[in-house]
Amino acid sequence: MNTSPSHHNQPAAWAGNLALALICLLGAIAFLYPFAMGRAETGFEQAHATTAPIFFAILGPALLILLIAELSAGRLNTRALATLGVLAGVVALLRLPAGPGDSPTFFFLIILAGYVYGARFGFLLGALGLLVSALLTGGIGPWLPFQMFVSGWMGMSAGLLTPLGRSLKPGGWGELTMLAGFGYLWGFLFGALMNLWFWPFAPAGSLGWTPGSGLTATIQQYFIFYTVTSLAWDATRALGNALLIALLGRLALKELRRFRNRFWFAVDAH
Repeated sequence: MNTSPSHHNQPAAWAGNLALALICLLGAIAFLYPFAMGRAETGFEQAHATTAPIFFAILGPALLILLIAELSAGRLNTRALATLGVLAGVVALLRLPAGPGDSPTFFFLIILAGYVYGARFGFLLGALGLLVSALLTGGIGPWLPFQMFVSGWMGMSAGLLTPLGRSLKPGGWGELTMLAGFGYLWGFLFGALMNLWFWPFAPAGSLGWTPGSGLTATIQQYFIFYTVTSLAWDATRALGNALLIALLGRLALKELRRFRNRFWFAVDAH
C-alpha cells in the first residue's frame, strides 16, 4: 500500500514551490535574454560564452535547495532520493548511444518517471540526468544548463499528466497511447527549444535572426530555420520516443509504481 505523510511541512513545501518557480524563470531568462539584448555577441563560438557559466552556477545551488525543500516538506524521503539518484544514473547511461537528433533512449524514462512520481521529481530527474550524462561523456559546454532546463521541463510537464491518467487503466493501451503521444510531441519540442540557445547568435540572413524584426517576423524566421535545419532530426527523435514508450512503457510503469508504493512518494502534480 502506498503511504504518505498526513501533512506536509508547509513552509518547506512553499519553499520548494518557490524554488521550482524561480528555476523555471531563470530558464526562461536564459533562453530569451539575447532577444532583448539585440544580440550582444555574434557567432556560434561566442554564444553564451560568458553567461552560461553564470546560469550554471545559479542552477546547481537552486536544484540543491529544491531537493532539501522537498525532503523537508515530506514530499520526498531518503529512499525516494536514492531512487532519484539511481534513475539519474540510468538516464545518463541510456543517453550514451546517441543517434540522430540525440538519443531518444533517455527521453522515455524521464517522461514515465515524471508521470508516475510527479512534476517536481520529473524536473529533478531531467535536470540531474543530463548533468550526470555530461560528466560521464565530457559533454560540458555552454549548452549544458540549457539541456538541463529543457529536460527538466520535459519531466515536469509529464507530471502534469498525472490527473488525466487517473481515469485510465494503469498500464493499459489508453495510458500508453497518451504517454506515447506526449513523447512524440516532446521529440519536436525538445529540439525547438534547444535551438534557441544558439539561434539568436547565428549570422543574420534567411536562416538567422534579424534584431529588431518584431515578434511576428522573428517567429516566421525561426519557423524557416527550424524546418530547414531540425525538423527531420526531431521527427526521428519523436518517433523513437513514441515507439519506446509503446514497447517498454507497460513494464517500466509497473516497476516505477512498484518502487513508488514501496518507498512512498507524496505525488503532487501542481
